[in-house]
Amino acid sequence: MGLRHAMLIQRGHLFGWCPVGMACGIALFFGLKFEPSFAVIAGVGILGLCLALAARRMGEVTSPALVFAVMIALGFVVAGWRAHSVAGPVLDWRYYGPVEGRIVGMDRSASDAVRLTLDHVKLDRVAPAKTPTRVRISLHGDGALGVAPEPGLRVMTTAHLGPPGGPVEPGGFDFQRHAWFAELGAVGYTRVPLVAISVAEFDLRQSIFRIRMSVSAHVRDVLPGDVGGFAAAVTTGDRSGISQDALNDLRASNTAHLLAISGLHMGLLSGFVFGLLRLLFALIPHVALHWPARKLAAFGALIAAAVYLALSGGNVATERAFVMVAVALCAILVNRRAISLRAVAMAAIIVLTLRPEALMGPGFQMSFAATTALVAVFGWIRDMEWTLGPKWLQPVLGVVISSAVAGLATAPIGAAHFNTMAHYGLMANLASVPLMGVLVIPAAVLALVLAPVGLDVIGLWLMGAGLRWILWVADTVSGLDGAQGYVAGPGPVVLPLIAIGMLFVILWQGRARFVGVLPVILGLALWQSGSRPHVLIADTGGLVGVMTEDGRALSKPKGAGFVARNWLENDGEGIDQVTAAARWDAEHPVRVIHLSGKRAAAAFTGCRKHEIVVSTTDLEGRSDLDCLVLTPPLLRRTGAIALIGRADKLSIRTAREVAGDRMWSSWTASPELDLTLDGVMPDRLAQRE
Repeated sequence: MGLRHAMLIQRGHLFGWCPVGMACGIALFFGLKFEPSFAVIAGVGILGLCLALAARRMGEVTSPALVFAVMIALGFVVAGWRAHSVAGPVLDWRYYGPVEGRIVGMDRSASDAVRLTLDHVKLDRVAPAKTPTRVRISLHGDGALGVAPEPGLRVMTTAHLGPPGGPVEPGGFDFQRHAWFAELGAVGYTRVPLVAISVAEFDLRQSIFRIRMSVSAHVRDVLPGDVGGFAAAVTTGDRSGISQDALNDLRASNTAHLLAISGLHMGLLSGFVFGLLRLLFALIPHVALHWPARKLAAFGALIAAAVYLALSGGNVATERAFVMVAVALCAILVNRRAISLRAVAMAAIIVLTLRPEALMGPGFQMSFAATTALVAVFGWIRDMEWTLGPKWLQPVLGVVISSAVAGLATAPIGAAHFNTMAHYGLMANLASVPLMGVLVIPAAVLALVLAPVGLDVIGLWLMGAGLRWILWVADTVSGLDGAQGYVAGPGPVVLPLIAIGMLFVILWQGRARFVGVLPVILGLALWQSGSRPHVLIADTGGLVGVMTEDGRALSKPKGAGFVARNWLENDGEGIDQVTAAARWDAEHPVRVIHLSGKRAAAAFTGCRKHEIVVSTTDLEGRSDLDCLVLTPPLLRRTGAIALIGRADKLSIRTAREVAGDRMWSSWTASPELDLTLDGVMPDRLAQRE
């Protein structure tokens, strides 16, 4: 009777659980260690259909549970369909030679190098059936640019290519999976100048791309420096014009989200256009009295949001923002409440259907965490009939509450993915976010309106003034003592526990909702009590990291910089590779010998049973080695390796073991390996070069 009564209270509020069930199904698909066959995916789909039919005949207690199971099945099927729909060849060897393709993407790498994405790829002596659908190349060296990159231009160069790399450590970010859904079959670099093969042909998508880059270049011509790069980022999504120093300041002050064309920008733009159109319609008596001015304004705002989507390149984050805004505007068109948890749930379902892989990324998680929390908190304030002080103070308190709620909702997610926390982020956002709404976005719309008559410089100047202030705030806040803190990466169950707990608090009706606090506390406790691996070994053998009393010690100060940066960030350390390498001679109970290069391998005299040898070259013919030897051929089968447990009793965990054998994996040979730590006893850490 109690359960039936509790479920009756939930009537009218259960739709919000549909995307939660769908997310569980998607997470189940990506969490598998094997690749489910078409028969398995079809079987799950048929089971979901049967449960959907059965749910119609069940009562108010059983039916919601069956519908939730249906959404789990739907999420699993959608994820499986999406994974197979983007399938393409993946390069499974190191390639060096001519690379030809059409430029379909331009951005910058973490090292600030220009990076191009090419499709319609041709590789020398590689059959079309084995040629990747897309490749991504970083342009290094003074002469690497050659001809200026142009959207749609077909170019050729000589490049080093290889398969997308696996996780830098077991359980780490899986770039192989990310590249699979981006249809990247190879990544690499070139130091050879680009050569133009043919002019850009007409193509609607490429034409929009060219317009984007032209607008970006014009904005940066009018507003030079980081201000122009910032303006280009929020108008066209092109971040190539902003420096790494400015990016670091924005991240340290927790205002980097202002760079991404997200729900904030899309909401501000559509809200400004909606308000402006309503004002214009109100000034025309006939329209105000006889036409549905509110719906017309919503329709106009929807068109403006769609244009913004196209102009910004339509990446995953912007698509997600557009869907959320479109759901709210369409709710106005059909006389429903524009901002509600139901609207957020509908937007989540649409995004997960179109891009189920987005669930695994920080963009989706942070966006919907912030939106859900904001809608819930302001909904509670509305239902409780609380007033936020006098009218003149309400906008200020609204901004403070919004920034605080969004910051708290996204803080665990940001800390888990990026291992940093901005201690003064609330202060920086309070000083920056309001200006985006009252100056930057309206100025961008003004520039667009004035562009046909050549007066867009007025809007861009106003936009630059606002962005200049935001950059100053970011620089000032990031320079404060203790502005940025570092946290160790959590275990795999921490974020799901926190998410489920908070969703239960928000979505469940009645006092039982506070039971959701328990999973949150458990998740935070597991995060706090978690430990990092004692030893980490890169999948190439090029870097070894050993935990000491002072922190992670790295085997060399240069090389494998991406791996080193990720290891140190996951440890929660804000130091560079050189500093970590200076710890290499520290005392540690595990003796690891790192052989870097052929010369070190040739000079290697042997090892004892209690040692671990990691080499960047294959130690062929060395039958005298009576220790655990890890070489590139073996590491290509296992991926990155971690030694975990107590220092006196370690066990081996491989990236392959954690990630499994999926269609996007590029492990070689058989997973059957004999890796044991028998005999590896406490001794002193050492390196032999």
